[in-house]
Amino acid sequence: MNAADAERFLAQSLDDLTLSGSEKQALAAWVAANAKTDAQRGVVRHAAFDLARKAAANLPADRLIDWLEDVMRTLAPVQAAAPAGGTAVADDLVFFAPGEACWRHLASRINQTRRTMDLCVFTITDDRVSNPILDAHRRGVKIRVVTDNEKALDPGSDVHKFQAAGIPVKLDDVRGPGVSGLSGHMHHKYAVFDGTRLVNGSYNWTRGAAECNYENLVESADPKLVAAFAAEFERLWKKF
Repeated sequence: MNAADAERFLAQSLDDLTLSGSEKQALAAWVAANAKTDAQRGVVRHAAFDLARKAAANLPADRLIDWLEDVMRTLAPVQAAAPAGGTAVADDLVFFAPGEACWRHLASRINQTRRTMDLCVFTITDDRVSNPILDAHRRGVKIRVVTDNEKALDPGSDVHKFQAAGIPVKLDDVRGPGVSGLSGHMHHKYAVFDGTRLVNGSYNWTRGAAECNYENLVESADPKLVAAFAAEFERLWKKF
């Protein structure tokens, strides 16, 4: 596939406004072999933007932007600079508490989300994170929340705010003793954003975690990790 082939390839994927998994792989393979410098990748980026501009009058703007973002990520995966308190490791970002790094990154990621947000978090009480979630819901992001039924009753829990706003929420119903003879909890602390980014770690979405605890938060775009956690979310969503 030469440069002209790449442009034709992009035009074909634009017809259905979807850059499928196989198309992403083919484009990424071509870029790795033929566009090793940023200048060479810039030619393909320019072709994609040119196609998008020409199609803007006839195609839905939101779908067109989604397609363009998929192409840009495939051409040059975004390696976001970690804010204070965070560390960039290849395409992953790592944050630690106590401090502001974890909650600030969560708020930033939530604010950048465009389509879907699946939150599987033990407890959510920090308004600095909850308010961006509510804002995302109001701008049309499809949000689902799985959380612990007992922690939802804690003073300051924001779960009921989510329910009142119309965000679908499922509470765990872990019944009966576990292998140790004690009842269990939905104890995950992870989220999948737009089906492409995973945030996971020990960090509960609370002020206590931010201000008092030694915690970690990791963001990854690894497709296998994202898919595994997304599948676990679907399993729990059906279970509860």
